[in-house]
Amino acid sequence: MRVMDEESKPGQGDTGTSSKILRSRIGVMTYLALQYNALDQEACKQLAEVIDQCLHEREKRIVIDLANIRTLNSISLGAILDAVENIIREGGWLKVANVSAHVRDILDIAGVSDYVATLNPPEEKSTSVFLPQPMLAKRRLGDELVTRNLISEQYLQQALEMQSKSGQRFGQILVEQNWISENDLLPVLAQQLQVPYLKLNSQFYDPAIIHLIDKSKATQLCVLPLFKVREVLLIATPSPLSIPVNDEIEDHTGCKIKAILASRKDVLHTINEAYSAEQNDIGLEFFDAVEDDFEVVENTKPDDYSQIDELAEGSPVINMVNSVIQRAIRDGASDIHIEPARSRSRIRLRIDGVLYEFTTLNPEQHASIVSRLKVMANLDIAERRLPQDGRIQVHTRGKQVDLRFSSLPGLFGEKIVLRVLDKNQSLLDLNKLGMVEHNLDAYKRLLSKSFGLILATGPTGSGKTTSLYAALNYLNTMEKNIVTIEEPVEYQMEIVNQNEVRENIGLTFAAILKHVLRQDPDIIMVGEIRDRETAEIAVQAALTGHLVLSTLHTNHAIGAISRMIDMGVEPYLLSSALIGVLGQRLLRTVCPACKTSYVASPEILQRYGWADRTGMKLVQGRGCEECYDSGYKGRIGIHEVLEADARLQDLITANPSRDELEHYLQDSRHKSLFDDGLKRVTSGVTTIEEVSRVVNL
Repeated sequence: MRVMDEESKPGQGDTGTSSKILRSRIGVMTYLALQYNALDQEACKQLAEVIDQCLHEREKRIVIDLANIRTLNSISLGAILDAVENIIREGGWLKVANVSAHVRDILDIAGVSDYVATLNPPEEKSTSVFLPQPMLAKRRLGDELVTRNLISEQYLQQALEMQSKSGQRFGQILVEQNWISENDLLPVLAQQLQVPYLKLNSQFYDPAIIHLIDKSKATQLCVLPLFKVREVLLIATPSPLSIPVNDEIEDHTGCKIKAILASRKDVLHTINEAYSAEQNDIGLEFFDAVEDDFEVVENTKPDDYSQIDELAEGSPVINMVNSVIQRAIRDGASDIHIEPARSRSRIRLRIDGVLYEFTTLNPEQHASIVSRLKVMANLDIAERRLPQDGRIQVHTRGKQVDLRFSSLPGLFGEKIVLRVLDKNQSLLDLNKLGMVEHNLDAYKRLLSKSFGLILATGPTGSGKTTSLYAALNYLNTMEKNIVTIEEPVEYQMEIVNQNEVRENIGLTFAAILKHVLRQDPDIIMVGEIRDRETAEIAVQAALTGHLVLSTLHTNHAIGAISRMIDMGVEPYLLSSALIGVLGQRLLRTVCPACKTSYVASPEILQRYGWADRTGMKLVQGRGCEECYDSGYKGRIGIHEVLEADARLQDLITANPSRDELEHYLQDSRHKSLFDDGLKRVTSGVTTIEEVSRVVNL
């Protein structure tokens, strides 16, 4: 055996990498042991020089030991192919040894393993890559799935019938009906299409070539660039045989395309991760330019700008913060979350009640972002140990928008949440709340009463306050004295006397409510009933000739009765005061840009009482750039209105149990939130999955 010493290696005198390839002879083979952790450009250059020297010395049977190499990139894959060609041209061969399972998978999907054999390959079978085998005869996908016992003959026939009516893809129908998992379906589909299948994750792409396709196009076409091997670009896509998509990418990149099958969900998730990481690397200066009409409305000037100027160096951070706020307003976000972590700072937007990752930044940039926001909110930028609350006003797109600032110190820094209060998007028209006709009529009947207690129930973010504001707008006339008690005042209304709770000075809901009763009110809105004292005063006000509107945190309308009694309100007083309860939730609506229809399965028809509607079509969203690939865009309210009739009042007086209240609802044929949600499903507004997610039965 001969091992090359440092003096005999190519690149002698280069102190960088010249000693990191150990060359030895084992029989007729030349063995090259790489001491690199990764094959970067310099390492590939060194490897090429060593192979050239081997060929010059008539050593044509070469084995490269990749034991230390944990992954491969586009450069290293191209270098291996170059080496193979040079060696074959001289009449020799090249093999690799001691490859990890992950490196083997990359060699397989890149097609390099077709030219390079592997000595002592990993024993375990790959769970991430499936390479199709040659087929003597091609069978239909459904028949192949039945043969492999992945679906039954019954499901096959049902899926074929549904496909003939809806035009959906056969595999998509099977997955949507939960008759087969996507992980079981895609390898079989790859075999049918004769393309590789990849269970995609963040280890299977080269970050250096992501820029070949910009994020918007990658998301639109649902493709992720994986590796560029010479002039061939490998892409992951759920539609590998789509000629229009492949042609568009070829024209865009100038590369030949090799498409690899991957699930749509994995592709979109990895696109978001890959491009967020790329944006994290490029820094703040690459954020979108802020539109000219964006302006921060500052009432007072902070005493000292030196620290924020030192941290942010002016425009990059300011531009980034303004860009995020403007994007949130444009996309209709209700909240902006800025969250520090050990390795990065994450910015997320809550749109239609769900958080979406907007971007990630280097952790070093987090402090300057927080400082900039505190300056905008006129807060102390030096205080990082205690939570802070503030208010920011911005003017953009011809309107003024309020932002409620909240900071909370954490393990890696301060987390910031900005609540976006866009008055222009508020629904203050009772007829535009999205109520079905019978619920709207019932709600208006309650509001027409001259006195009594009306409660709006639901979890946080279900639109209770919006429904109360719409009710006040409906009732608001010059002849009525309307007084509100809120924390905080979110939307200012003409003629209405609005008061803000300030618990730090003892101005609580109960304290203000006591004084409001001396202000000759006709209608009182209490932002929230939280304790016994507020509940008792609200009930007394309702009994003494005032119409009182308030919110309560319960899951269903009927639960408001038990909650008020649990707070300590006497049942006989509640039965006289309560005139009705409005329960509500907000459902995401299907995105109109990517809406598709499908025929409901017999199981769904049977489960939801639609057995007589054979062939009924339902809708869903495929996911697109317009809806952050969620399939949903916008929200609509679903409601249940419980009017307190004589029977319910008698029941309340007896301090009823939950079972007794449920029995009353069944006897009175009360239309529940879920019933209202199903109406929106059958009318093509939303999906069964969304109703089930929001309404917990």
